[in-house]
Amino acid sequence: MTASGRPEARVQITLRWRDMDELGHLNQSVYHELIEEGRAALLESLVSDTESYVIARVELDHHREVLRTDGTVEIVVRVARVGRSSIEVEHDVVRADGTLAASGRSVLVRWDLRARRSRPLTDEERVLLGG
Repeated sequence: MTASGRPEARVQITLRWRDMDELGHLNQSVYHELIEEGRAALLESLVSDTESYVIARVELDHHREVLRTDGTVEIVVRVARVGRSSIEVEHDVVRADGTLAASGRSVLVRWDLRARRSRPLTDEERVLLGG
């Protein structure tokens, strides 16, 4: 939980050699894998059914490069807004020295697996998500 009362998850991830590109920094596609780990940690801490969400949008701004020698990154994900059938989360990728490497937002839509479409969040889900 953040100071503002918004739910938050923090995940420390060790960087691997295979995460790097030919320029020697974290490959752009790996950022999305790392952010997914953070989103999963957030949902797992709040709701019991984490499989019934789909990604509708992802924004990611790169601020500083991440090198293999950084060793680890911390992924910080927090609920920014709870909508009718979706939640918007903010996500940060923070280097081991505390430098913000990347930041952005994702929109996750509550998904009805049988109907194959979005469904409204229940009142209970809204409370759990901080809405």
